[in-house]
Amino acid sequence: MGRILFRYVSREVVPPFLIGLLIFTVLLFTIRILKLVDLVVNRGVPVAQLLETFAYILPAFFEITVPMAFLLALLWGLGRLSADREIIAFKSCGIGLLQLAAPVWTFAFILLCTTFVLTLYVRPWSNAALKQALYGIAKNHVSAGLKEKTFNTDFAGLVIYAEEIQPPGTRLHGVMIADNRHAQHQNTIFAERGTILVGEDQEILTLRLLDGSIHSFEQLSHTYHTTHFSVYDVSLNLSAILANVKEPVWKPKEMTLGQLLDTLARSEAQTQQERNASIELHRRLSLPFACVVFSFLALPLSLRFRGTQHSHGFALTMGVLLTYYLLLTVGEALGKKAVLPPGIALWLPNIILGIAGVYLFERARQEKPFFTRPVWKRRSTPKQAWLPVVRP
Repeated sequence: MGRILFRYVSREVVPPFLIGLLIFTVLLFTIRILKLVDLVVNRGVPVAQLLETFAYILPAFFEITVPMAFLLALLWGLGRLSADREIIAFKSCGIGLLQLAAPVWTFAFILLCTTFVLTLYVRPWSNAALKQALYGIAKNHVSAGLKEKTFNTDFAGLVIYAEEIQPPGTRLHGVMIADNRHAQHQNTIFAERGTILVGEDQEILTLRLLDGSIHSFEQLSHTYHTTHFSVYDVSLNLSAILANVKEPVWKPKEMTLGQLLDTLARSEAQTQQERNASIELHRRLSLPFACVVFSFLALPLSLRFRGTQHSHGFALTMGVLLTYYLLLTVGEALGKKAVLPPGIALWLPNIILGIAGVYLFERARQEKPFFTRPVWKRRSTPKQAWLPVVRP
């Protein structure tokens, strides 16, 4: 009976889980896709390099979308069983809520282990690899960082403005450059067009300007003069940008589990760095348990709020998810401000919704209403007073 029930529940839960995982991942991907596709269309970044960047972003999405999809699958699948009165058929065969919950908790345990691997090992590695991939894009396609109609300040001592940047991002029109690399000698350069040239030294680029003028001001002599040119080269030094990438200051989200523990062990005082590391550690440990919390919530909710349409289950899923991640955001903010210890702040959603889930599950197992309501009973007294009587 156990294997048959497991297979039956699997057929109801696994397909909506895969559909929900796809939907939630695509929704989170949308904003990133619009930004990254612009690198291919207008900046000439290879599609293969862009797909590699997508692959590094996925683990950060999966640690969020896996619990979300699991909750949606439970509410859809078990809600369908409840709407078709199959739960009543199970009870008539002697299958109670605990037996029905066994396969659900098995799935929750599998996803718990999977999400632990994602949060503790895969996501820190992917975040570090993503930084290196973006470094490669900046190194090989530095023009991808330039935006038209924007004052670009990526290069030390230079502010570059381009009215228009033509694909693949190496041809500029309407160029203005404020050159402050020399404190006593300031230049403002205007050019009708320009071209970015990549030399043999990958840390030096040349911006070749055509048909323009240079307006120079000397601080010591307080003199000003203008020079017109047909061709003028400006060297763009990438060493400062590349140095920041080669020797990065690792953020807690990019640290491995061992690095987080080392940071906490080295910190003798309660510093902001130690607090951020502790918050990130507890966040990685608490997020996987969302699958367990959702399994306790979904079972009684799907039995009580039964509906024949998938939209009902989706709306209920959104309500639970909004509550969970709102509590997670509040807890993270309280932890960063040292209002609550990180061990309590980041576990706040699991604690609150976990208690609510266990309570609702126990009420559903006993086939009692979720909340008791007072029933007013008339008392035989001269004043004919009414007293509340609480029904179990």
